[in-house]
Amino acid sequence: MDLILLLKALVMGIVEGLTEFLPISSTGHLILVGDLLSFNSEKGKVFEIVIQTGAIFAIIWEYRTKFLGVLKGLFSDRRAQRFVVNLFIAFLPIAVLGLALNKVIKAHLFKPVPVALAFIIGGLVILWAERRKHVVRIRSVDEMDWKDALKVGLAQCLAMIPGTSRSGATIIGGLFLGLSRQAATEFSFFLAVPTLMVAGAYELYKERSLLSMADAGWFGVGSVAAFLSAFLCVRWLLRFISSHDFTAFAWYRIVFGVAVLATAYMGLVNWTAR
Repeated sequence: MDLILLLKALVMGIVEGLTEFLPISSTGHLILVGDLLSFNSEKGKVFEIVIQTGAIFAIIWEYRTKFLGVLKGLFSDRRAQRFVVNLFIAFLPIAVLGLALNKVIKAHLFKPVPVALAFIIGGLVILWAERRKHVVRIRSVDEMDWKDALKVGLAQCLAMIPGTSRSGATIIGGLFLGLSRQAATEFSFFLAVPTLMVAGAYELYKERSLLSMADAGWFGVGSVAAFLSAFLCVRWLLRFISSHDFTAFAWYRIVFGVAVLATAYMGLVNWTAR
């Protein structure tokens, strides 16, 4: 097996895991690192879909008690039923809009200026969210109703714009809606499970001709790396938000947006690779 290919898969898996659940856009980072590693082939794009699964399983493992409790109480516990309904309602907007707009977005927005603007504007929105008075009315995910879930789901739709960040859109959207940082972050984690699994399954079905058992080795390395790095990142983020806000991520996004413009202008990174 090609050792260089395994190392590239390892690096990409770590990048996926570290960025998927932070409000900094995993897509933007995978484009950058993938281009630097010459990992932007059609097979490389399928690989990125697969390693997302590793990151998702990190959430499932971290919150296994929560998910098992929901499954056990699905037909008897009102709180478990409300949780499932909320996730379904929050997932619906991006499912509908994703099917309708996916081709248009890929054709027109995977370009340096839109990606950079999404990074920078997203950073400014985070700064705004953190500097305004944050009135908390929902401290736990279990306190959310279907209207709260729908609003967060609509905020998630902004993540269809490359560089926006799915987690960033849902977390900051949650803050604007009155969720505590803990509730907004955890609901973002939970919503990632159906969103990324359905999107990944759909993309894999479309690209099924590119799948091969011969690639199982490096796909496996990337998935395991994504799982481990995402698991560590999720635990770190939960500790971080207990005593910090998201301002640092805002400034990081702004700097990264400037870097997108600079690398594109100098021809160093192919930001149309997705």
